[in-house]
Amino acid sequence: MITTRAPVADLADHEGTSALRRDLEQLSRESGAKLLRALGVKGDEAELRSASERFSGHCLALTLLGSYLTDAYNGDIRRSKEVSDQLAHDVRQGAHARKVMESYQNWFGEGPELSVLRMLGLFDRPVDEKALRILINPPAIRGLTESLVNLSQTEWRTILGRLRRARLLAGEDPHNPGYLDTHPLVHEYFGEQLRTEQNEAWKACSRRLYNYYRTLAPHLPDSVGDMEPLFLSVTFGCNAGFFRDALREVYIPRIQRGDASYAAKVLGARGALLSVLAHFFEQGLWESLVQKGAEGQHLTAEDKLFVLSQAGLYLTATRGLAAPEARKCYEQAEPLCHSLDRPLLLYSALIGRWRYASQTENLTAALRLAKRIYALAQQQNDPALMIGACRALAINRYYLGDFEVARRYAKRGVRIWRTGKVEFPVEEVHAPVVICLCFEALSRWHLGEITTCHAIMAEAISVANELRDSHALAQALYLSVMLSYYERNASEVERLTSDLIELSTRQSFAFYLPVGEILRGWLRSSAGRTTEGIAWIEDGIRHNRTIGSMLTLPVWVAAKAEALYFADRTAEALEAIREAEVLIQRSEERWWSAELHRLRGVFLAAIGAEERETEASFCAAIGTAKEQKSVSLQKRAEATYAEYRRQKASRSGGRGFRLPL
Repeated sequence: MITTRAPVADLADHEGTSALRRDLEQLSRESGAKLLRALGVKGDEAELRSASERFSGHCLALTLLGSYLTDAYNGDIRRSKEVSDQLAHDVRQGAHARKVMESYQNWFGEGPELSVLRMLGLFDRPVDEKALRILINPPAIRGLTESLVNLSQTEWRTILGRLRRARLLAGEDPHNPGYLDTHPLVHEYFGEQLRTEQNEAWKACSRRLYNYYRTLAPHLPDSVGDMEPLFLSVTFGCNAGFFRDALREVYIPRIQRGDASYAAKVLGARGALLSVLAHFFEQGLWESLVQKGAEGQHLTAEDKLFVLSQAGLYLTATRGLAAPEARKCYEQAEPLCHSLDRPLLLYSALIGRWRYASQTENLTAALRLAKRIYALAQQQNDPALMIGACRALAINRYYLGDFEVARRYAKRGVRIWRTGKVEFPVEEVHAPVVICLCFEALSRWHLGEITTCHAIMAEAISVANELRDSHALAQALYLSVMLSYYERNASEVERLTSDLIELSTRQSFAFYLPVGEILRGWLRSSAGRTTEGIAWIEDGIRHNRTIGSMLTLPVWVAAKAEALYFADRTAEALEAIREAEVLIQRSEERWWSAELHRLRGVFLAAIGAEERETEASFCAAIGTAKEQKSVSLQKRAEATYAEYRRQKASRSGGRGFRLPL
């Protein structure tokens, strides 16, 4: 059994069958009464249910109420009204977390128990008692630990016992002895209270924890577990205002090991790095780097540029290629690159801006940035930067429908890489050579070089594995799935989609999961499960829009059109094709235009549209494919057109055409 607030993507295919889901946002009157009774509350069943209803079934509120009644009134439910009127009012007003904590704090009163809760609020996870001991050691932290200094072990255990009886502290975990934990809402409430109302105490605690955790870890940890104290050290260093020390003494030399990007590349801890980097920004807002720190701890322009570059990189890796937060970081970084004359970081900033523009704006704007990147690579005479620039130009030219030009740039990037003398001076979201291989393969498919195309795509996956670049592997799998979809190879689409979803779920690559939904929906539709398939495709398209990615959206809307056709909803399929064409006008991505014309012809033939209109669609498909030199799409359009003419010649009526997709 799993309890979680976040969906578990691995179980999505099994919901309703072997994986049953129960939503527990609110308890029923009956379940709330059972919870109160389990907590030791005694009384009439009707009164227990009434108490549950007053709290709208809010689990934490009922838990706190039950604990309080048991502790203070021997569990007598008849005393609930006098102690819960204010609390129930707060819950019904929707302020469950903050108001419940505020009300319970009023019940509990000031004392050592609240000091412990406020110290726990410094953390967002279970905390070793040894760390809390660092905080309560003399000298006392003013306004916080005076009542806790020099406590005996018995007195300390008594305080913890009171908090556990009140359900404000979790029971002892036999798997993590010596660790204390509480409900996330309790962490959040008391931590925020300490930060805003007792800021000096907050900073004093953070200073002690910064020094504690940086000495607790090995100097150069070689696992994520051993690295964890250093992540915490940077977090608490920033909370204390020690921004420069946290960056220069811990993050750069010990976490990332200088230019090696050790925690990211070797340990794959990009999500953890992002959580750490957020503390260099005001309240985690990626457009607002911290401006002030403790004396002598302000970030220099060099520091700011480094932090912005790191944040932009890992925001892209974890939140997707269209993450607006990453764009904000790169836009702030670019002028610093110019003022500090840092061409390598300027390359990173331009790549970040290009990536975002490709996903969310039109391809002309993205192409302008790609040309700037190419010019910078030429100016620096750096082969690694040139591979990255060729990657950018190949992608933009491919989606514009310039398949020969795209192949030329992609092939050049691969040729430079094959010299074996390329050192990569900057960290990338995914290895550019893998993407060059993928787009060389896709371009060759359009140009009719099918056998070579498959060999190169297989090499792209192999190189990504050799480089141990999980993000590049995800991109290679994604583009391999696209290739299988082009060829209507259902078994390969199924196999590669499963691999892509598994990897993306494990690595938290949100960008690729909607593609998995869409293609699994397309597979179900093509297998006759049209209602289920269309729902999957629509969910995937909606999720794709949610993450802000517009690139390739026309092809997914076309997949929806195919599913609607399978379901004999051809008029809706035509409407989907019109939607895809509107998207193309905005984005300028014309790589799938020939196929959209062909599909429109198929759908028009199915509903018995005017022959002139149907013929025009097939001719537009063939003409567009010829213009783009897409041999594969031209052959497909010609074959469909020939089948249409054969069926038309064999019948007297003009309705009932059923052409293959």
